[in-house]
Amino acid sequence: MAKNFILWAVIAAVLMMVFNNFQNVGKGKEYSYSEFITAVESGQVEKVTISGQTISGVNSGGEAFETILPVYDDKLMDTLLNNHVQVLGEKPEKQGFFTQLLLASLPILIIIAVFMLFMRQMQGGGGGKGGPMAFGKSKAKLLSEDQIKTTFEDVAGCDEAKEDVKELVEFLRDPGKYQRLGGKIPRGVLMVGQPGTGKTLLAKAIAGEARVPFFSISGSDFVEMFVGVGASRVRDMFEQAKKQAPCIIFIDEIDAVGRSRGVGIGGGNDEREQTLNQLLVEMDGFEVNDGIIVIAATNRPDVLDPALLRPGRFDRQVVVGLPDIRGREQILNVHMRKVPLADDVNASIIARGTPGFSGADLANLVNEAALFAARSNRNLVTMEEFEKAKDKILMGAERKTMVMSEKEKTNTAYHEAGHAIVGRMVPEHDPVYKVSIIPRGRALGVTMFLPEEDRHSISKRGIESNICSLYGGRIAEEMTLGKDGVTTGASNDIERATKYARNYVTKWGLSEKLGAQLYTEEEQNGYLGSSGGGQMSHLSDETARVIDAEVRNLLDVCYQRASKILEENRDKLELMKDALMEYETIDADQIDDIMAGKKPRPPKSWGDNGSGPAAPAEESRDMASDADDDAVGDPAGEQN
Repeated sequence: MAKNFILWAVIAAVLMMVFNNFQNVGKGKEYSYSEFITAVESGQVEKVTISGQTISGVNSGGEAFETILPVYDDKLMDTLLNNHVQVLGEKPEKQGFFTQLLLASLPILIIIAVFMLFMRQMQGGGGGKGGPMAFGKSKAKLLSEDQIKTTFEDVAGCDEAKEDVKELVEFLRDPGKYQRLGGKIPRGVLMVGQPGTGKTLLAKAIAGEARVPFFSISGSDFVEMFVGVGASRVRDMFEQAKKQAPCIIFIDEIDAVGRSRGVGIGGGNDEREQTLNQLLVEMDGFEVNDGIIVIAATNRPDVLDPALLRPGRFDRQVVVGLPDIRGREQILNVHMRKVPLADDVNASIIARGTPGFSGADLANLVNEAALFAARSNRNLVTMEEFEKAKDKILMGAERKTMVMSEKEKTNTAYHEAGHAIVGRMVPEHDPVYKVSIIPRGRALGVTMFLPEEDRHSISKRGIESNICSLYGGRIAEEMTLGKDGVTTGASNDIERATKYARNYVTKWGLSEKLGAQLYTEEEQNGYLGSSGGGQMSHLSDETARVIDAEVRNLLDVCYQRASKILEENRDKLELMKDALMEYETIDADQIDDIMAGKKPRPPKSWGDNGSGPAAPAEESRDMASDADDDAVGDPAGEQN
């Protein structure tokens, strides 16, 4: 707006200058008033034109002239007439009606313009679409059937979810097939799943397959600072959808507006609750909404209002879970289509090594591998780049420039070797995938375990084995440095082992002494002064003491078991330490050699980039003390 004003001002100034120049062209010689009177009295002036204080005329030679009347001269007309000068006059300029109206209304127009500007700014920016009058209008983006290119072929790793929604496509293509039997198009579909599992992609694929218009909006777009605006936007969105029916309305992150009522501080009259009420009414069938399917996505179905979840509103709930090993392979194949691959790339091997990855994680994995290949100036993405990308995502980026003393490096090697050896010797433990003493993230070293297959539960024996492997690092430090030389690097291992043990006793009912009983309460969100108390607030003091004793006993037993394993395999501990000091990172092949009592072979990539040790550093292993699950000794494939 300001730029346009400045531009028009410049144009007006230029035009005025040009106009004035044209006017100046017509001007003649300038006389002083005394020269003018002398010329009149001498008979040299033929004709004059008087306009206010300006006198212009023509002398006897036909030359034009001009003079200014300095003061009012009542004898001027007598002088002119006595000397036979032809006198002409000009009408005073009179402003037109429209000019007067414009000048009078200019202040009002300025006030209106400022008001409209403020209204537009309050709606989310001056450049927003809709204008000042679109305050309560829907912000949903409409994609026509020609604009949506996504189909079910682009969605992989969620076959069950696709089967659930394929019926919707048939509904939209041929509603009469079902209406003949008394069936109605489902009003709503709620997609539930962790972030990155493909909920939004699946909704677009439904619209792309059915070839119907697709309205897309976020739950936060309904909520405004003014009460009633969100409800108005819901009404407007459904009105627009009725005109486009059959169509799909997709509401992403519906928990922003669909959160349970009655917990707010607005007494039920706040903006979010009014918006939810209007959404419930629109979906309830007070008006005929046939042909409109509402698809909503959320990763927090537990916080949604029960009225939103009942049949008639959201008739179907589709769970889009994390992909299994077959699903991960399919997702990788979809994303690998866009990347030039070498012949050695095997999607099934990558899928096996990425447990717990979502579709978004796998897309990021392929992208990181492509970036690694580009940095190496390669034309194809090889398996080596995929391994590097996987390690970076699972364990964090390498910090090879970190300075580390030889003593610190040796201690880290013993620590990680302890994790790996115990993990190999205990039953029902995930195989060791990689051991590294290159600092990654906040950890100075990493021992990585990967499951051979997707696992949805874990046995009592497996939990005890995990606790043993977690203590392996600390025990190895104790064996090599003595009890006084144990470092703080195992703090995260201890934290995770204690968490395992406490859940073992209180949550999973695996303790023989306490039996199969729940002794813990789920974490309650302390919202608006809800009653607090810890997880043990409902237990007696005696029961709490028994639980603590049982947890301590389990940890002590696992600690002693891991100590015995390492003492019996002290030679293998030294072999693995030497291998880590030489190669910094060893794989399953080197670990197999060590467990067989042989000197390990060099890693596959040692000849290519093994140019020496990572530089390491004089920082304490306490860096891992408050790290997350990627810290020292963390089994990367496990979540608890």
